Amino acid sequence: MHLSYRPIANSDLAFLNQVYASTRAEEVAMTGWPLKEQQQFLQMQFAAQHQYYQEHYSDAAFDLILVDGDPAGRLYLQRRQDEHRVVDIALLPEYRGKGIGHKIMQGILDEAAEAGLPVRIHVEHNNPAMHLYQRLGFQKMDDTGVYFLMERLPDQRLPEPGVRPSQDASVCQPHNGV
Repeated sequence: MHLSYRPIANSDLAFLNQVYASTRAEEVAMTGWPLKEQQQFLQMQFAAQHQYYQEHYSDAAFDLILVDGDPAGRLYLQRRQDEHRVVDIALLPEYRGKGIGHKIMQGILDEAAEAGLPVRIHVEHNNPAMHLYQRLGFQKMDDTGVYFLMERLPDQRLPEPGVRPSQDASVCQPHNGV
């Protein structure tokens, strides 16, 4: 498996919408709306999110994730002077659970550690990738109601394989730099 990235282009918007929809489809299906209304809603939500990211994280790298040259997801990464912020990371369902997200995140962690910077990410409470972030040593720093702000320090040791993070690791402490 060869993992690479390329900057997004306007011609990628339909694919990016597909990636977004794949992360929300299960949740939106619970509304009971007709399929066409679900698709329209997801399209509107994607457009709003895309515009927000472009305006509020204009200095971020907005990349497609390519697996063996095929578009597999998106990675939006802001490299700040004080941190690396994962603005968004998402893979299509057929690429999830195969170690790709781990490989991507490990690369980000390695890059940030080399610069002596923490990596931070907002993660929805019910996001299945929460387990991945915890395995990679991320700690919950803040709870905004919908998202946890999670952080991995550059010199932080990984939990021992097979050892679950302690209950204390899941307790959020107030964090004022959000």
